Amino acid sequence: MAQDAAGRAKEALSKERRVTMKLDHIILPVNDKARSLAFYTKVVGFTEEPYALLRVTPDFVIQVMQRGTEGGEHLAFSMSKSEFDRTLARVKEAAIPFGDNFDRVGNMKGPGRASGSSPRGSSIYFLDPDKHMLEIMHYEAPEGSSRA
Repeated sequence: MAQDAAGRAKEALSKERRVTMKLDHIILPVNDKARSLAFYTKVVGFTEEPYALLRVTPDFVIQVMQRGTEGGEHLAFSMSKSEFDRTLARVKEAAIPFGDNFDRVGNMKGPGRASGSSPRGSSIYFLDPDKHMLEIMHYEAPEGSSRA
């Protein structure tokens, strides 16, 4: 019932929008640029580009900026189930503590249930080298849908 209401609210918002907008890039503060670039390419699977850019999607990049941080950012990435499984395998292979919820990183359980921009997701949480919390998730297709 709540998922149906969320879906209707999202549809109504889409119909009301007059301006099409999307997130283009963010700047992520880090303590060691080389270490962060290696982590995000080898573990998370992003592609490194010139000027300390990490290509996340064709339309979105993260610029890594070495300017010191204590962490604390939360970045959530949705992906296909197969990419989720490959990313989780890399997290496990690197012996990175993860968890089934943001407050249980390190319990080595998951995935847990999650909602982000859509309901019905499965996710895990882990920390990058600078203590930014990362969430990777995939969404399940609603009944009768072809969403993967």
